[in-house]
Amino acid sequence: MKAPLPSVRLVPPQWVRTTTASGAFSPMSHSTLPEPEATPNQPEETADQLAPLPPEPRFQPLPPPPPEQFTILRSEDGRVELTNDGLELNGELFGWRELEGVDVRPVRWLLGVMLGAFTLCIFMLGFLQFWLRTVPAALGMSLGIALLAWGARGTNRWRLHRPGQEPRHFAFSGPARSWQQLAQEANRRIRQRHDEAAATAAYWLQAAEPTNWPSQHQISGF
Repeated sequence: MKAPLPSVRLVPPQWVRTTTASGAFSPMSHSTLPEPEATPNQPEETADQLAPLPPEPRFQPLPPPPPEQFTILRSEDGRVELTNDGLELNGELFGWRELEGVDVRPVRWLLGVMLGAFTLCIFMLGFLQFWLRTVPAALGMSLGIALLAWGARGTNRWRLHRPGQEPRHFAFSGPARSWQQLAQEANRRIRQRHDEAAATAAYWLQAAEPTNWPSQHQISGF
């Protein structure tokens, strides 16, 4: 048999009218809010306390080294001379900065080779066919050999390259090796002078003050 349930007392609800300011979310009388933390007093920055910033380091370009002093070189026949100022060919002087380069090419006289070979063959054939006597045949063959040797020896053609102009040509006889050595030295001096000019121009460009350059507004007139 089940035990009897205890008696329950019912309490009727009571409604309390409240205003908007003191609504359900208003704090209770016994509740306390935490006080806001006080912020520390920050000292005011004055102009005396701000130390001036040190000036930024400025790039100072190094001046270019002095130009190299070249010694004087001459060819065996004295027709070509390499000085400190330029290249002199047959008494005509070309400055190092006027030139872009120099090249030397051995040239064979094709006409002399052909004439010498043809003369040698004709006189030799006439001597073998008994058309000519010994003395005229020997003289003719000697002439042919001389023409052949002259054409095979040829000459050395110098070509000077100048910016914006036609190249100049000069012809000199002699061994090609000595002329090529002079041409190599001339090209080295040309490059050296151009490098020195470029270094000097870069130095003066970097040394110029940017504040002295006219601004865009000054150029436009506004």
